[in-house]
Order: sequence, then structure tokens, then C-alpha cells
Amino acid sequence: MTPVTSRPGSGQRALVTGASGGIGVDLAECYARDGYDLILTARSEEALESVAARLSGSFGVKAAVIANDLGAIGGGKKLADEIAKRGLSVDVLVNNAGFGHAGALTTAPLATSLGMIDLNVRALVELTHIHWDDILKRGRGGVLNVASTAAFQPGPLMAIYYASKAFVLSFSEALWEEARGTGVRVSCLCPGPTASGFRERAGTGNTNITKAAPVMPSMPVAEEGYRGWQRNKRVVVTGTRNRVGAELVRFLPRAAVLRLVRNIQSPRKD
Repeated sequence: MTPVTSRPGSGQRALVTGASGGIGVDLAECYARDGYDLILTARSEEALESVAARLSGSFGVKAAVIANDLGAIGGGKKLADEIAKRGLSVDVLVNNAGFGHAGALTTAPLATSLGMIDLNVRALVELTHIHWDDILKRGRGGVLNVASTAAFQPGPLMAIYYASKAFVLSFSEALWEEARGTGVRVSCLCPGPTASGFRERAGTGNTNITKAAPVMPSMPVAEEGYRGWQRNKRVVVTGTRNRVGAELVRFLPRAAVLRLVRNIQSPRKD
């Protein structure tokens, strides 16, 4: 095991949301490897406890578990209150929690659509607002927000998810500029299709997007995002094909982009 005192995260703590599976677990591991203590949050306490035990045992860091539903109104404040009650502080905020739904607008109940906005947007802003000033005062650490390649264009047949991630990207880039020169790092991680529980919950495994873009394992995605954050890279798009696609969108007619996205988000016919 690397001596704790020699690691860049020694004496700092990262709060990781959506840390019970997928990219969230792997991002937590990236921070733990570098000596950051952890606060792990998601809805499933049992899953969080398992992750915390593994990471603390493997990397010699402290890992606190707080089961919490960030999608509930006031969930961010409730989490912050519990963190303060335990006498903990947050040096790095990793906003990873989120979900999507594949289908036309009214194929999901209104509650599901509004819940997507609550978790993907409102909770992310709430947590960032709560911790931002303290992070700036320390002049270290920062924020890593997880968006998606969906952020770069509108998404017919997944409209709310795409729009929510466009918000995350825009918000993150603005904070990067606000933090410039302070020593605080801000990055927005934009993965393409990734092997995680997201695809099953969203239903994207049954759409043409599975043929349009390769599915990356979650650990390489997390590692690329973490390295980008270390370098204070404003936007991190994972995978060469995804980076090319994100760039090309800017040069294509908007109507063509809309038709293209509708096609890849349509149900597979095979």
C-alpha cells in the first residue's frame, strides 16, 4: 500500500453521490487510491457499506456511509446536515447521482420526469451551492460533475435526460471559469454508453444507440474523468469515438442532428 502521507489526497475528503454502483463506485476508488477519505452516499445503505469496507481496506482511507435520497426535495440539505453532525468536511464534491428514461415524453409518468430533473439538476445544484464557498476558501479540492455525451445536443425520445445533462455541462463550465486562479478544480465528465446499471434503468439497452456507439467499462471512464479533474480539464469526453462525435455535432445542421439522435434513440428492430 502506498504510504498515506505521500498521496495527493492526504488530509482531504471527497463526497461521492450515487456511490453504490457503476461509475460512482469507480470514481470513489480513484479518489481512495490517491489517499482521499470518502463520504459515500446513495439510497442503498447495504451496497454503500460493502463499497466502503472494500475501499477503506484496500487503500487505507476512512469511508463514511450516509444513505440518503437526493431525489427527494431537501435531500441535499439533509445530507449536508448529517455530514456536519458527524464533524466532517468536504474538499471534493463528486456529483454522480442521476438517472434517465428512454422513450417519448409521455411514455414515463410525470413524476418520473420531474424526479429526473430533481436528481440530475436540482440536487446537483443544491449540493454544489452548499459546499462551494468552503471549497473556494480552502483553495484546493473542487467539483467533478458527471454529465454525458447527451449534453452536446437535444435528445428526441430521451428529451428530459439530454436537457438535464446539457444543464450540467453548462453549469460546470461556468463554475470552472468562476474558480479560475483559485486553486479549485472543476471538471465535467461526459461519458458515452457505459457498462453500468444506468442502461438497465433507463431502458437504453433496447435502442439503436447500442449499435451506434461501443459500450465502455465503467472503470476506464472513471479513471479518465479523475485524471481530467486532476488537470483541471474543463470537459472530459471519454473515448475517441465519443470525442469526435461531440465535436462534429457543432458543425452539423441542427435538423440533421435531431434526426440522427432520434434514430439512435429509437427502439431496435432486430
